[in-house]
Amino acid sequence: MAKLLWEPSAERKKNANITKFIEYVNKRYGQKFGSYDELYYWTINNIPDFWDAMWDFAGVKASKGYDNIVDDPGKMPGAKWFMGARLNFAENLLRYRDNQVALIFKGETQEAIKITYAALYDQVARLAKSLREFGIRVGDRMVGFMPNMIETVVAMLAATSIGAIWSSCSPDFGIKGVLDRFGQIEPKVLFTANEYSYNGKFFDSLERVAGILKDLPSIQKVIIVSYTGKRADIDHIPNSIHYEDFLPKEADLEVKFEQLPSDHPLYIMFTSGTTGLPKCMVQSAAGVLINQLKELKLHADVKREDTIFYYTTCGWMMWNWLVCSLALGATVVLYDGSAFHPNAGVLWKLAQDEKITIFGTSARYMAEVERRGLKPGREYDLSNLKTILSTGSPLSIESFEFVYRDIKKDVLLSSISGGSDINGCFAGGNPIGPVYAGELQKRCLGMKVEVFDAKGNSVRNQEGELVCTAPSPSMPLYFWNDPDNQKYYSAYFNVYPGVWCHGDYAKITENDGVIIYGRSDATLNPGGVRIGTAEIYRQVEAFDEVEDSIVVGQNWKNDIRVILFVKLKKGVVLTEELKKNISAMIRQNTTPRHVPAKIIPVADIPYTINMKKVELAVKKVIHNELVSNIEALSNPQSLELYKNIKELQT
Repeated sequence: MAKLLWEPSAERKKNANITKFIEYVNKRYGQKFGSYDELYYWTINNIPDFWDAMWDFAGVKASKGYDNIVDDPGKMPGAKWFMGARLNFAENLLRYRDNQVALIFKGETQEAIKITYAALYDQVARLAKSLREFGIRVGDRMVGFMPNMIETVVAMLAATSIGAIWSSCSPDFGIKGVLDRFGQIEPKVLFTANEYSYNGKFFDSLERVAGILKDLPSIQKVIIVSYTGKRADIDHIPNSIHYEDFLPKEADLEVKFEQLPSDHPLYIMFTSGTTGLPKCMVQSAAGVLINQLKELKLHADVKREDTIFYYTTCGWMMWNWLVCSLALGATVVLYDGSAFHPNAGVLWKLAQDEKITIFGTSARYMAEVERRGLKPGREYDLSNLKTILSTGSPLSIESFEFVYRDIKKDVLLSSISGGSDINGCFAGGNPIGPVYAGELQKRCLGMKVEVFDAKGNSVRNQEGELVCTAPSPSMPLYFWNDPDNQKYYSAYFNVYPGVWCHGDYAKITENDGVIIYGRSDATLNPGGVRIGTAEIYRQVEAFDEVEDSIVVGQNWKNDIRVILFVKLKKGVVLTEELKKNISAMIRQNTTPRHVPAKIIPVADIPYTINMKKVELAVKKVIHNELVSNIEALSNPQSLELYKNIKELQT
C-alpha cells in the first residue's frame, strides 16, 4: 500500500470547486454522489451528460448553444462535439474587463510587469484591429517565436479573436527546428522578440529569424517585440515592424469576436519530433476550452482569487493550459529564463513575492531542487501556496516526500499526466482526496482511461499500456497535411483499433490512482518482461555520486539487455564498487531483471527543450540509427557521446 502523505481539511473539501460541481450534478441529474470516485464513474458512463453539465458549470460563452453534445460517444477517432454551437475562444478568456491583475511577467533580469484585465482587453483589441486591417482572416495561421511574456498572450488572443489558428515555439529552437514546424503550416504572420535571456545571458533572436524567413516564404509580416524595452535595429528583417508601431493609437476599442463553429481549429500543436518530422496536431476551440476549464476549475481548483504559475516555455502545451486560467479570472504569472539563475531558489522567491497559490513545474525540476539541497519551505514565505503541480515525466516517491518535508506540509501535490496531443491530462489532481506517494491521484473526469495488458485486456494493479477507450472533446481534429488521416491513425490507433493508445506505461492502483512508469516506446524488455524506466531512475538517482542518468535497451544476442548511463557529480569516478552498489540497490528494490548489464559513465544526458529525457534517441544512437530532428533537444551535441562506445560491443 502506498504511503499516505496528505489529506485535505474539511474546510478545503467544502470550498472546492469540485464539491460544488458534485452538488450541481446531484441536483441536475437526481444523483446522491458524495465522492470523487462516484462522480468519476458517472462521467465515463454518461459522457454526453457530463460534458453537458461541464459546459454550463464552466459558463462557456457562446452566441449559440449546441444542438447535440456528441454525435457518437463510442466513435474514436472522429466523434463530433457540440455541433451547432457558435463561440469564440478568446472571448471566453477575456470575459473579465476589470482592474484585477490578469498577467504578471517576470524575466530573469527584469522587474515584474503587471497588466490588468481591462488593459489586457485593450491591448488585444488594438492588436486585433491592426491584424484585421493587415488582412488576417478566419483560418489563417499566425505563429509566435517568442519568450514567455505578456505580448505572446496578447498575440494569441488577438489571433484567435479573429479566428486565425495559433501556433508557437520557444526562441531557443534553432532555425531547422522552427522550419520543421512552421514550414509545414505556412503562417502569414510571425511574432518574435528581438532577444531573450537565459542563465544570465542574452541571446539575439533576429539573426535566426532572418535565417528562418529565407525558407518560410508564406510570412508576410514580422512583428517584433522589444524584450527589455530597447528598440532593436530591424532593417535586416524583411516585412518587419516594431510591435508598438503596429498597434493603432486609438483607445477604448471593442474586440470583434468571430463566432465560429465548435470544431473550428484553434491551435496547431507539435510533437517533440525526436523520431521524425514533428506531427502537426490540429485542435478545436470548443474542445480545448472545455477540457482545460474542467482541469483548471475541477482538478486544479482554480478560483478568481488565485495566482497561478507554471514554469514553461511557449513551445510546451503547459503554456496553453496556463493561459486558459484567464477564463476563470485568476492572475497568471509568466516567467522567462532559467529556473536556476541566479540561484536554485529563484522560482520560490517568485512564489513568495507574487503570493502564488498554485505553483506548476516539472518532475525534473523538483528532483534538481532537492539535489541542490534547497529547502524552500524554510527559506521562503510560501504561506499562500495551496497547490503544487508537476508534469513532464514521472514524479518519484522521493520527490513526493521532499515536497511535504521541505516545501510545505499542507499543500495539494498534484502530479498530472497527459500531453500536447490532447492539450490536457488523462490523470491528475483531486482537491477533495488524499495524496499517496508516487501516485497521480485520479483519472480525470470524463476520460475513460484504462490500462491494457499485452493481449488488450483491461487490468488493475498491473503494469501495461495507458489507453483511453472513449472520445473526449480535446482530442485532435486531424493532423495538418494528413488528408487520409494516416498519420493520425498510426499515432494512436494502430495498436488497439478504436482505442487511443497514448504511449505511456502505467498502472491503475488499488487507490484508483495512477502510476506512470515512463514512455512505453522506451520500455525495456529483457527476457520478454516489460520494465518501466522510471523504476530504475528512482534507485540510481538516490546515489549522492550520481547527478543524472538515462537507461535504454540494447539489442543483444536475440534479446534485450539493459544499459545504464550515469552522469556523475564533478570529481566522482565510476569505480567497480560504485557499479556494484548501484546494481545491488536496483536488485534489492526492484527485480533482478532491472539490473543493468552495463553501467557506463557519460558527460551529459540528452533532454528535449521541455525537460524530458529522450531514451529513444539514445537507443537509436547506440544502434547506429539516424535520429531525426535533433533540433527538439536542448543539448543535441550530447548524442555524440553515445556513438561508438566500445563497451557496448562486448
